[in-house]
Amino acid sequence: MPKKTKDKKSKLKKIIRQKAKKSKREVLKIPQLLRGMKDILPEDQKYWDLILDKAIKLAKDNGFKKIETPIIEETSLFKRGVGMETDIVEKEMFSFIDQGGEKVSLRPEATASVARAYIEHGMFNLPQPVKLYYYGPFFRYNRPQSGRQRQFYQFGLEVLGNALPVIDAQIILFSYVFYKEIGLETEININSLGCNTCRERYKKVLLNYLKPKKNFLCSSCQSRYLKNPLRVLDCKEEKCHEVTFKVPQIVDYLCDSCKNHFIKVLEYLDEVEVPYVLNSRLVRGLDYYCRTIFEIFPKSAEEKESSGQLALGGGGRYDYLVKMLGGRETAASGVAFGIERIISKLKEKEIVFEEIKPQIFIAQLGEEARKKCLKIFEDLRKEGVLMSESLSKEGLRGQLEMADKLGVKFTLILGQEEILNETVIIRDMENGVQEVVDLKKIVKEVKKRLGMSNGAA
Repeated sequence: MPKKTKDKKSKLKKIIRQKAKKSKREVLKIPQLLRGMKDILPEDQKYWDLILDKAIKLAKDNGFKKIETPIIEETSLFKRGVGMETDIVEKEMFSFIDQGGEKVSLRPEATASVARAYIEHGMFNLPQPVKLYYYGPFFRYNRPQSGRQRQFYQFGLEVLGNALPVIDAQIILFSYVFYKEIGLETEININSLGCNTCRERYKKVLLNYLKPKKNFLCSSCQSRYLKNPLRVLDCKEEKCHEVTFKVPQIVDYLCDSCKNHFIKVLEYLDEVEVPYVLNSRLVRGLDYYCRTIFEIFPKSAEEKESSGQLALGGGGRYDYLVKMLGGRETAASGVAFGIERIISKLKEKEIVFEEIKPQIFIAQLGEEARKKCLKIFEDLRKEGVLMSESLSKEGLRGQLEMADKLGVKFTLILGQEEILNETVIIRDMENGVQEVVDLKKIVKEVKKRLGMSNGAA
């Protein structure tokens, strides 16, 4: 065989071996978490439980009912509702064409979806206003960093069908009380964008102010200058702050109706003693906002700085959105809280809160004892007793150590002897005293020792 042919065959075999090795490595490669996503591990769930328990109870106390909307919606919903020239629509949406050829997006926010549901299900026929709360994951293609994940969770409120300023004040009061109840002192930054007429008038004033200074703005704001000039006020770049330091305030250009609305909101907040800061630079990043807008920050300037100026939550009025999406004219207002940002702040401040701990631990020795323990566990659970166990462990010593770490009041012990005698040992974990009890009376005996009556702790 010619040398050239041999070399080709040798080279071909080498390539095949390399591909086979590469293929094997790819098969064995451990899957990794996608960039910008995050696992919520068991040790963090206590924070999520605390936040949701407080938020849901407060929402129900205020007459809100839960709504859930799909994670995927038509892309056009967000283009029309949020705004074509917003950062969310221009840069941050996860959009794709599905198998049916439809243009769809993972929801980047909730308000547009809730407004769509309000129209589609004829909620304008219900007694107004319609008060809804939601909770769930949202998606934006942000640059991953502290406080900004590509999948993130929000809890929010929406009130549709009423234009009174008291609705804005109620939502802001809710926000203030919620953060206070979970142990965070906050600062409410508030402003008014006015109605469409006010805003268009102010945009002309703003453009005239920015025109001679345009070249000193960052590249993003130079692009926003004509498309969405209000967003220049929201820019975090230092050079843009310097340019807009003495910019005319939008509240000076509000019509009488919008000015009166804003004054009444502030009067309501004063009445319920909710502290706030008038922030003329606050504009929010979504096109549907009008009149009252607000954002919630950590209380002190130092905390705001350490948070990178990331708000813990925010919201405002969106009186045009329902009509923009094809419904009838409907005044509305809402707020959303960033769950991950709240948890980060709770951890940073080392806020300690009580966790629900088990009262009883069940320890067992042997296969037959495990079977009985399953039945005892379920009988006590149905009576409202907080339980823990380790049915997979073999040795009694290890199980008692676990019970001690959990801080339970009593441990129930079942071994071979107890199974034969149809008894259970009750061990007082504080003093180590043990007592043998009839297996058939164990539920009644445990409830008696825990001071329970009518099945409640």
